[in-house]
Amino acid sequence: MKKLPTSKSSVGEFLDTAKRFPIPSDSQTRLVFAMDATQSREPTWDLATSLHAELFTTARQEDLAIQLVYYRGFNEFYATHWSDSASALLQTMQHVQCVAGLTQISSVLSHTIREAQVSTLKALAFVGDACEEEPQALYDLAGQLALYRLPVFMFQEGHDPYVAEVFAGIAQLTKGAHIPFQPGSAQQFAELLRAVAAYATGGVEAVKKLQGKFTQRLLEQLQS
Repeated sequence: MKKLPTSKSSVGEFLDTAKRFPIPSDSQTRLVFAMDATQSREPTWDLATSLHAELFTTARQEDLAIQLVYYRGFNEFYATHWSDSASALLQTMQHVQCVAGLTQISSVLSHTIREAQVSTLKALAFVGDACEEEPQALYDLAGQLALYRLPVFMFQEGHDPYVAEVFAGIAQLTKGAHIPFQPGSAQQFAELLRAVAAYATGGVEAVKKLQGKFTQRLLEQLQS
């Protein structure tokens, strides 16, 4: 992974630039939930569909809206309307079929930047197991998201070291978190969904109220 900028001058330039990026005001809490829907991802897509309600259950006392974003096939990229209903999200996910193709993480990040320009997003949660794109291009987009103070949670299925390096870089730049989880583990995936929903609606303090090994790893990165 290309070295991330750490010099005092780079940090100063970043903070000066960040001051010129106003954060839009919006009364509704918004979370972008993005998934890789290429062919190999079908089991995980089915798992996410069965656990989708975890995003709403944890935050049921809050006004949480979720936008589902996914890519598949040959440059197919989709973003749904914002929804505050678990049943509406379920209907959408049940009609999606995974199709073979290359990763489009850059499209996910670019889309989220556009959303951040018009509404108050609390976080981006991405679920995937591969990266077939130029890392520096992804880091540049992550840096733009950082200007909007938008943390990216990179949930990596499996333990591919190259993917881990890229996902960790995106998370680091946005002050988010990179958490690998075991393929097919409903318990681990559910815990991560609950944690990101808690963060979106209540910040770090809400995450502190949850239990679990993966939740603690996520919390440690947010507080580092």
